[in-house]
Amino acid sequence: MGAKGNGLTSMKNMEKELLCPVCQEMYKQPLVLPCTHNVCQACAREVLGQQGYIGHGGDPSSEPTSPASTPSTRSPRLSRRTLPKPDRLDRLLKSGFGTYPGRKRGALHPQVIMFPCPACQGDVELGERGLAGLFRNLTLERVVERYRQSVSVGGAILCQLCKPPPLEATKGCTECRATFCNECFKLFHPWGTQKAQHEPTLPTLSFRPKGLMCPDHKEEVTHYCKTCQRLVCQLCRVRRTHSGHKITPVLSAYQALKDKLTKSLTYILGNQDTVQTQICELEEAVRHTEVSGQQAKEEVSQLVRGLGAVLEEKRASLLQAIEECQQERLARLSAQIQEHRSLLDGSGLVGYAQEVLKETDQPCFVQAAKQLHNRIARATEALQTFRPAASSSFRHCQLDVGREMKLLTELNFLRVPEAPVIDTQRTFAYDQIFLCWRLPPHSPPAWHYTVEFRRTDVPAQPGPTRWQRREVRGTSALLENPDTGSVYVLRVRGCNKAGYGEYSEDVHLHTPPAPVLHFFLDGRWGASRERLAISKDQRAVRSVPGLPLLLAADRLLTGCHLSVDVVLGDVAVTQGRSYWACAVDPASYLVKVGVGLESKLQESFQGAPDVISPRYDPDSGHDSGAEDATVEASPPFAFLTIGMGKILLGSGASSNAGLTGRDGPAAGCTVPLPPRLGICLDYERGRVSFLDAVSFRGLLECPLDCSGPVCPAFCFIGGGAVQLQEPVGTKPERKVTIGGFAKLD
Repeated sequence: MGAKGNGLTSMKNMEKELLCPVCQEMYKQPLVLPCTHNVCQACAREVLGQQGYIGHGGDPSSEPTSPASTPSTRSPRLSRRTLPKPDRLDRLLKSGFGTYPGRKRGALHPQVIMFPCPACQGDVELGERGLAGLFRNLTLERVVERYRQSVSVGGAILCQLCKPPPLEATKGCTECRATFCNECFKLFHPWGTQKAQHEPTLPTLSFRPKGLMCPDHKEEVTHYCKTCQRLVCQLCRVRRTHSGHKITPVLSAYQALKDKLTKSLTYILGNQDTVQTQICELEEAVRHTEVSGQQAKEEVSQLVRGLGAVLEEKRASLLQAIEECQQERLARLSAQIQEHRSLLDGSGLVGYAQEVLKETDQPCFVQAAKQLHNRIARATEALQTFRPAASSSFRHCQLDVGREMKLLTELNFLRVPEAPVIDTQRTFAYDQIFLCWRLPPHSPPAWHYTVEFRRTDVPAQPGPTRWQRREVRGTSALLENPDTGSVYVLRVRGCNKAGYGEYSEDVHLHTPPAPVLHFFLDGRWGASRERLAISKDQRAVRSVPGLPLLLAADRLLTGCHLSVDVVLGDVAVTQGRSYWACAVDPASYLVKVGVGLESKLQESFQGAPDVISPRYDPDSGHDSGAEDATVEASPPFAFLTIGMGKILLGSGASSNAGLTGRDGPAAGCTVPLPPRLGICLDYERGRVSFLDAVSFRGLLECPLDCSGPVCPAFCFIGGGAVQLQEPVGTKPERKVTIGGFAKLD
């Protein structure tokens, strides 16, 4: 009883899955659109009719025309259907879709019918046949029928042919696929016609065919095309439309889809606690959204009120300034008016002067007229040079609010920063990882950034991927102490008051295969100051050929001698594994980069020989073009030869097969010079490897005599330049090795 009650409850809860997106009522004769959504057949015909498609809204080939589907006998519920938006229909009609008078089937450009799917809000292509090329969703019909039976929806079945109000149906016709009352059944099955042979059945709301029929060939579908994701019949298989497609029997597709659906449903049913937890989280997110939205509204209102208060305060101060200026001008003009009124005949100053002139006592007249004459002179001058005491214009009080209005118009919510762009030219991994980025041009500013990184060459742990995070203020970050011989993936995103922005694209960086060796160039052994120029920071050296090479070119046919200049590193390695990198100028004539025993190097080049035969190899040991590799003793030197932008891989490269693999460079060939070269020395194994310092692809691996201290070495024949890779971190203390002993400089 409990299981039956649960089944009824589940049937009632799924009603929203059985509603047509157009009429918002339960599906009736649903059709499957190419976008896999469903729509009632009558609704689809009505939508196409609204778009102007005439003659393409008929029933699919698997559904014969029913009297109940004619416009005059449609159900009253069709008048309540929600049609697609007019703007979408206008757009489709303007794009060239609609009725074409005189169009014939098989024309050069057949009409393509577009249907606006109300579920996904997208325009799907129905093809030239329109609804006739769609399958009817019989499974959905059965589910709707079971649902109606379980919840007793609809009550009595009504006649589909009666005029409103319809009578209760008493018969059904499988051939006509409609329900009738007694009078309508007689009317649509007249005596003496073929329809009179139809057998009446009990009234029902679902007249389904026995199986799905191919809409093109009216054959039962037997296969499924995986490429087209469509059921096909036997005739469809042999047509060119499905030539080369993956087609399987419908039984196999049925079993595969049923297994997938069962597995997915089992997983969902087995994780109901997780579903409920996520529902609680979503409900909490809804509550938090409501609270946050209300807070955001209050904050915006408060800020706008603050702007209004500032504007009101500013308005009051400006009006006060205008009022004070106005009063001052009015006072000055009023005083000037009074002065001019005193100049009128018989009043004021003029009247007083007329009375003074009547005085006959000369001393008294002089006493009174002296002051009066000064006033009369000023009045006369003012009368002759008349100007108003104050201007009546207030143009100086005009406000220019164009900039402020633009700012207020552009006032908008703060946006999160856009995804940063990684600067791959400045981002690299050496002794430490240096990451550099920038924001796109029109991105909102970021207050700080979050850098996330992780190793990709470690076994994946169960659960979500774990990233390590660093908060930085600038547009670069330094990641200290990375693991050697690893691959790191890094990404960054910005943050401001609006929140976190999108992540940048992931960048993968290889770390060196061994700890980085920090050293400086020491030109005291075998270096000629005339031909070698070492930079002040002792990390770069340039060789200038000078006169000896010019003289050698002059004696090319009679005998030639070239000078070899050597620069050593100031640090010697006595244990462990070490790595360093350098960049060789592609225009260098001949440069040898490598390592060697410190004692042998000093012994060979301490005298700084000026003349060496070009047939003589200065390392006299292992080189990419070295002597026969059959010598059992490990050579004291190992060099890689670079010249004219190429790397020479001599016979010694055969020992590199295990490093480069089958696809590595072959012995006795040249490869392009990479931007940076890496040298990895394994002191215990007595091996040295030369790598591309950008991709860490192996170039050459050689044996080396490590019976004593080994130091880096660089040889120059002709012009050339070498630049050591700058350390990312703080520069270490300089160490100088003399005679096998290291000391601080």
